[in-house]
Amino acid sequence: MASLLCLCLCLLLAAAATSPGRLVPYDLLYADGVRAYFARDWGRAAELLQRALHSYAGLRAARRDCRAACRREAAFLGGPPRAGPWEAALFGPVLQRADCLQHCLGSRLGAAPSAHHASLAIRRDFERREPYNYLQVAFFQLKKLDQAVSAAHTFFVANPQHLQMREDIEKYRRMSGVKSDNFRDLEATPHWEAYEAGVQHYNADEYLQAVARLEESLTEALSALEECRALCEGPREDEDEEEEEMQPGLYEAIAAHYIQVLKCRQQCVLEIATKPGRISATEDFIPSHLDLLQFAYNQVGNQVLAAECAASYLLFYPMDEPMLEKMKQYHTELGEDTAVTAREIIQHYVQRSLMEKKLIYYAVEHLGESFDDPDLWTPDELIPENLKGKHREDQEKQKQETLNVEEMKKRGPLPFEGIVVTMDSHQMNGTQRVVFDRVLTESECKDLLRLTKAAGEAGDGYRARRSPHTPHERFEGLTVLKAMQLAQNGDVDWRDAKLFLQASEKSRKIVESYFTPGKKLHFSFTHLVCRTAVDEEQGGRMDLSHPVHADNCLLDPEGQECWREPPAYVYRDYSGILYLNDDFQGGGLFFTEMDTVTVTAEVRPKCGRLVAFSSGKENPHGVWAVSRGRRCAMALWYTHSQEHAEQERVKAEEVMQQRAVEQDRPNGGERQGADHSGRSSSELPVSSSGARPMSWRHKPGSDRTQRPKELRARDEF
Repeated sequence: MASLLCLCLCLLLAAAATSPGRLVPYDLLYADGVRAYFARDWGRAAELLQRALHSYAGLRAARRDCRAACRREAAFLGGPPRAGPWEAALFGPVLQRADCLQHCLGSRLGAAPSAHHASLAIRRDFERREPYNYLQVAFFQLKKLDQAVSAAHTFFVANPQHLQMREDIEKYRRMSGVKSDNFRDLEATPHWEAYEAGVQHYNADEYLQAVARLEESLTEALSALEECRALCEGPREDEDEEEEEMQPGLYEAIAAHYIQVLKCRQQCVLEIATKPGRISATEDFIPSHLDLLQFAYNQVGNQVLAAECAASYLLFYPMDEPMLEKMKQYHTELGEDTAVTAREIIQHYVQRSLMEKKLIYYAVEHLGESFDDPDLWTPDELIPENLKGKHREDQEKQKQETLNVEEMKKRGPLPFEGIVVTMDSHQMNGTQRVVFDRVLTESECKDLLRLTKAAGEAGDGYRARRSPHTPHERFEGLTVLKAMQLAQNGDVDWRDAKLFLQASEKSRKIVESYFTPGKKLHFSFTHLVCRTAVDEEQGGRMDLSHPVHADNCLLDPEGQECWREPPAYVYRDYSGILYLNDDFQGGGLFFTEMDTVTVTAEVRPKCGRLVAFSSGKENPHGVWAVSRGRRCAMALWYTHSQEHAEQERVKAEEVMQQRAVEQDRPNGGERQGADHSGRSSSELPVSSSGARPMSWRHKPGSDRTQRPKELRARDEF
């Protein structure tokens, strides 16, 4: 009898284990999959990792669906008034909601919900799509190339700076049998795909298609927002788990957990507005949909829906003058008797968000909480009085920075005679671009080329290697400090090293006087660079010497955006290239639109030519392939931020000053390599001072006339 009971129990357990309702915790599957991976058991690794991803998605779906179901089944509001103590009225529905969630999750997961509480490290791995990194190798070893490519692409979308995966993706592209359809994102978020397609149609003046895709994006984005908010209602995350502190009381604990949930919900708008692989969110993501839709509906002649979108937008920015003017126009066209109301779903979105913000700001003011408001549209009256001072200070700072941008449009006189402006922004079809000629003489170019040759022969810090951007060129680079050190060792002429320092300083003064008169520019980095074509590897070459990029942000051609975030050099404000020669083929600089394909201007290198431009998204640029010969130029980057000033340059100046002191001693002027006068007009004092970095963040709609600001004329970037 006992054996029969035991057999029945085993059968029941086996049935439960294989039941479609039972979800094995994803962290356990992931751990087993990684162990199989390192044991080179590729088949089992692929199976377990796929099951882990399925379990992770299933857990999120269960939590989302159960919270939505229990919100209806155990509602807090709308029930009959309760008699008795207030605690029963308050906590009774809370207990019912908890009971509902326990039963719902238990039936969906097949086990206690606590079994699915993974560690923070595992959760971070899944958020970064780390399982796909293992999967692509496992599939490759199993000869399942199409699945390997999809897994690799899915990981790379969320980790675009992963160098090894970048190389793997390029290898996959060159493999026979790999189709373009294989490069698909298995975790693609529907609203981003629709949003980018809608924006592309909008920019192409294809407003019917734009309306369809933007409406789809708005619907999917609000759905993703609700899913994110539902997942906020999980266990409380202790920020300082290791610190032993007195446990809070009942009400303090409830308040702390509730405020944590509210802040998580508020941050959900940043999650849906951040494209996979990026850090920065698209500002005003929900309002921008309404802004674009308002204009697009108006263009296709649907004033009713255009007015509805305008009214919805005004819920976020009720004092936006251009949109108020549009509303007056719509009322006139539709008739004053026609009722125009905002979309109900947007009304609910704004009202709920304001309610949550009010509670959070109360906790900030009275309970010592902190809060980084993700929205630009939060009304000023919602912010506590003791926090408004900082808020006003931030606004004044932004206003001053806007004035600084306007001031930058005023061009100052050039500080040296003989220099000419060959092309300005208008001639180069862009903004903040200029080309100067006669910055260096022919003899100065020859002296600097001699410096590159001598440094190469010294072999210290200037040895030729493969270019980091193309295998078809050799790359050599010399900093100002390395040049001074080589001069100290007698490997290069002191006069040539000094010319390097002075010519770069001359260029800085020219750029500063032209673009930012009265506002100090510091060197961010100075690099004397030569790129030499590898003769035997030029046949059938299709790549560039330097791919299209921007200097202070990460260029995203598909999203028509440039993300000013690390690893980009976000502190760079202006860039320059001072050319030394033209006896080579290719190697010209070119500017493009944000799509990185449409060329807007080209600059042909020649001795003494300086091209300068602002470092942001308004100036994507690249370098054509050097197909023959050796191209040498001085690459220069500048910043307004003194804290990011080039430290190597300070040390190089100290070495030069020490050299000058030694020359002032008796017989110092007769030493070999002494400086000679009349060398060039480049001999300038070198100095540095501070300047506050600029911020490019401002509220959309503030300068809009008809189209939304971000998508108007391209020369306004």
